[in-house]
Amino acid sequence: MKKRVLALIIMSALTAVCLSGCLGGSQAESGKDSEEPDTIEIWISESVKTDTQKQVQDFMETNPDMDHYDIIIKSVGEDDAADAILMNTDDCPDLYGFAQDQLARLVSEDTITPLNQEDAAWVRDQNDTGSVAASSIDDTLYAYPLTSDNGYFLYYDKSLITDPGSLETILADCEKAGKDFCMEISNGWYQTSFFFATGCRLKYHTDSKGNFTASTVTYASPEGLTAIKELIQVSGSKAFKDTCSPSKAANSAAIVDGTWNSEEYKKLYGANYACAKLPSFESEGTTYQMSGFGGFKLLGTRPQHDQTKLAVCQALARYLSGKEAQLARFRSRGWGPSNKEAQNDDSVKSDPALSALNAQLPYMIPQGQYPYNYWIVSKTLGQAIIAGEYDKADDKELMEVLQNFQRTCESYAR
Repeated sequence: MKKRVLALIIMSALTAVCLSGCLGGSQAESGKDSEEPDTIEIWISESVKTDTQKQVQDFMETNPDMDHYDIIIKSVGEDDAADAILMNTDDCPDLYGFAQDQLARLVSEDTITPLNQEDAAWVRDQNDTGSVAASSIDDTLYAYPLTSDNGYFLYYDKSLITDPGSLETILADCEKAGKDFCMEISNGWYQTSFFFATGCRLKYHTDSKGNFTASTVTYASPEGLTAIKELIQVSGSKAFKDTCSPSKAANSAAIVDGTWNSEEYKKLYGANYACAKLPSFESEGTTYQMSGFGGFKLLGTRPQHDQTKLAVCQALARYLSGKEAQLARFRSRGWGPSNKEAQNDDSVKSDPALSALNAQLPYMIPQGQYPYNYWIVSKTLGQAIIAGEYDKADDKELMEVLQNFQRTCESYAR
């Protein structure tokens, strides 16, 4: 009962906020007074809602046989989609954008439809191999790639940061200027940039239904000890701020974030706006290049009893994930295309943020499927580091912290 009530509260709030996104006329306007119009509901990030409204309108104009569908667009971020859907699987959207790490959960709960044979062939032909792999489980394609940019790199003020390739220099420059170095190490997504840099592994394996069956975790190791010590040192800098939000980075000289906020940082740093791959850090005479996850934004369709409606949803998904739609989102919000032709567009190739991301790609780990609880336990670890709980811990005590963390992560796939 609590689950149902919470879902209703969330959906009511979304409806109140996002009802203005409804496209298509009323029954009276469409001349269909005698029948209830079919509705297709789309969840997409607020940042590209306007683009999506325009693209849906164009789709309907070029497909007049489908114009009896009312399209409702609601603002739900890719990171939040799976949680909201799985709270109430009986009342989920027909199309929804989501981050690729949520795919296993959506498949296991039968809330996403595999692509038909024709669309699967089209997706494989049009998009880069990483985004195709991220959309698949056991060679079955479940989603339409929207981006190939869900990674992070360094934005910085080039008038203040003298060497963006060195984390030690970045922190020293920020401290000297009284500025912030922003990175959300309480978030398991960004936190991996330190552990993967030193050689740690954290990977889960799933079966064809998206269930977690095994894991490979090596945080309780000398490599993990090096990483957690570096995290403690970074968080102890007076310049450090645990955020990846532009709204909280007004005093920053450097911030680790992704392409989706590039426009905000252009405004923040002005003529001194610059981007680079993540820096390296040094520990006991060894230099480690910061790593981290690389990921993708995807578009899924829900299962339908009405096969005609399913066909319309899939046609719309194909349109929204095509070359022109991806280029439109790049131009308005800086979203990096997964479409291979769009990636070769001159405006995409010359973009500073995407260039920095491309420079970081060789050091990134493609993000697979991760249990929801991983994100909770990694947040707890990061918060404890920031709170200074391990500042005075010796190597033995830190290894115990890592062993507990590793055992907990491994328990999610037993």
